[in-house]
Amino acid sequence: MSLAGKKIVLAASRKLEDMSLLVEKQGGVALVRSLQGTVFLAEKEVEPSLRKLITEGTDVFIFTTSIGLNTLVDISEKLGLKDSFLQTIKNSEVAARGYKTVAALKKIGINPIAVDEDGTTDGLIRALRDYPFEGKKVAVQLHGDRAPRLIQFLNDQGAIVEQILPYQHIPPNSETVEMLCKEIITREVQAICFTTAIQVRSLFDFAKSNHYKDEVVAAFQQGVLAVAVGKVTAEALREEGIVNYIAPQHERMGAMIIELSKYFKEEKNERSNTKSTSTRS
Repeated sequence: MSLAGKKIVLAASRKLEDMSLLVEKQGGVALVRSLQGTVFLAEKEVEPSLRKLITEGTDVFIFTTSIGLNTLVDISEKLGLKDSFLQTIKNSEVAARGYKTVAALKKIGINPIAVDEDGTTDGLIRALRDYPFEGKKVAVQLHGDRAPRLIQFLNDQGAIVEQILPYQHIPPNSETVEMLCKEIITREVQAICFTTAIQVRSLFDFAKSNHYKDEVVAAFQQGVLAVAVGKVTAEALREEGIVNYIAPQHERMGAMIIELSKYFKEEKNERSNTKSTSTRS
């Protein structure tokens, strides 16, 4: 069994039984260290930003999730401001990340001027690279993850950025994250499975705040494998300096565990072949 003797951390908060069973079937030990925290609907918190946006307008509106867009429309409707909010969007130039976001915009009659080609923030940044942001007001709808590379890009381009978060994030239990940091640093675990970008941020935000980051990054470079469920999660890993990671072709939790199992099987075969070659020599 390809995961025999391996301790595999599951950073998710859902489908844990299914993923644990897949790990155990491959002979591994599944350790649950949830890094998801809580993403909550922040109607009261976002209302001042939404009212300001409607009153003052914006030059550019960037949407990063379909659920975020739809939630803002719903909140504006509850405030009796739906028509004004939709007009604010129509009066601005719109960019979008993800095909679901583009579809949600088209339902309200908006065709974005810029769309990523691969569902990632990097793809969106590439699409916006030549846009003249200097001095422009830019509203960015975010979803829990504050997309630091996107915000940094906009700031570097001279934009005046307003972040709009209809959903906000409460970090996970600090004791859990500290335990995981120590397990990573001491190489007590062999792989960490991340299923959202927020989980990656939770780990590294804590590591930075508690002076663990350099050691955590070093462990991921050698000894501990990062596993991403898909492109957006992998992108968050790269932004935190992690280049030694794997991700399945199909963005599914089961496919992620299968890819992990395949990785360790190939690694074991490579060691066996190297050992055989050395013996013959």
